[in-house]
Amino acid sequence: MPAYTKMLVAIDLTEEAPQVLDKAKALSEAHGAELILVHVVEPVGYAYGGDIPMDLTELQDQLDKAAHEQLGNYGDQYGVAKANQVVTVGRPESEIHRLAKEQNADLVIVGSHGRKGFQLLLGSTANGVLHGTECDVLAVRIHG
Repeated sequence: MPAYTKMLVAIDLTEEAPQVLDKAKALSEAHGAELILVHVVEPVGYAYGGDIPMDLTELQDQLDKAAHEQLGNYGDQYGVAKANQVVTVGRPESEIHRLAKEQNADLVIVGSHGRKGFQLLLGSTANGVLHGTECDVLAVRIHG
């Protein structure tokens, strides 16, 4: 089996991200692969069902700015070039599918909370990414 050359690492920006990044970094070094860090900001309107009669643009901008800063910090820490740090807005699964295809990634790495039972083995995002991605998907079990 040929080595992976381009790994798309989808992270949320919680304290659990380094567990996924540590594994991704080790894998990329072992394969001599390029890492692309991705964080998907969900549209603010989703969380509120669109029923709120207010302009959420400012809040969305703040979330976007915070995501860029945090992803930038992880990028610096893990030696990932700015050009390979992607913050996008949308549904995580569909954005990850789109970016994996666009970037010609041959491996997508996501974090997964190890709960009990098969449907909980992969969280909803990890599961959504698995179904519909054309390349391999690695779910890194998050401990804690």
